[in-house]
Amino acid sequence: MSDIDLTSILGPKVPDWRAPPSPFDVGFEKTGLIGDHVTLVPLDADLHAAGLFASFTEDKQGAIWHYLSYGPFEMLADYTDYVRVMASSKDVFFFAIQDNATSRFVGVASYLRINPAAGSIEVGHLCFAPALQSTIGATEAMFLMMQWAFEAGYRRYEWKCNARNLRSRRAAQRFGFSYEGVFRQALVAKGHNRDTAWFAMIDAEWPALKLAFTSWLDMANFDAEGCQYKSLSSMTAPILAARDPALD
Repeated sequence: MSDIDLTSILGPKVPDWRAPPSPFDVGFEKTGLIGDHVTLVPLDADLHAAGLFASFTEDKQGAIWHYLSYGPFEMLADYTDYVRVMASSKDVFFFAIQDNATSRFVGVASYLRINPAAGSIEVGHLCFAPALQSTIGATEAMFLMMQWAFEAGYRRYEWKCNARNLRSRRAAQRFGFSYEGVFRQALVAKGHNRDTAWFAMIDAEWPALKLAFTSWLDMANFDAEGCQYKSLSSMTAPILAARDPALD
């Protein structure tokens, strides 16, 4: 038995592995995730629902709800009730995203499929108001969440979306998530079939990804009008283990 090379059978050893903390055990209500453009704080119905609802209603077409399993919400009371349910979840940890310049609450994001024993965690439930979409703050919010995950000790950070949501697939690849395939007929969402596209980044890629994000977020990368000199996608492309064929 001692002559058997288990590494060749099972894969590389993970020496001194220790499970990272769950987001629920960190005390984000005291610290939050603070960036130059946005701050992420634990979602609270009484503190955030009204502001988020006002920001979300600026999306006149309701497009932000198309690929979510809930919404749109016609009334503030309905949205507040739903936020109360989301914020009380013991499986999904929700953040409200606040714009530092205006103090408005302009988005929601969460950690889900939280599996400290495996060192795996997912980002999802992304709902960005028009005021947050395609901004530096939107990218910074995603960076702050992945930075916490890897620096807390997670080995794998996942992104999943409806395979028909090409905008989400482009965002995943831009952020440095590598394509891992499509799970066919994964869900029934709002009465429709959903194939789910899978993406992930791993801890070995994090140093290069962190450098890409910090370089892109550096204000020296933007002109006086806020236009970027170098795109984030060009910085993360060399790090990808696999590209999404639907985007080529």
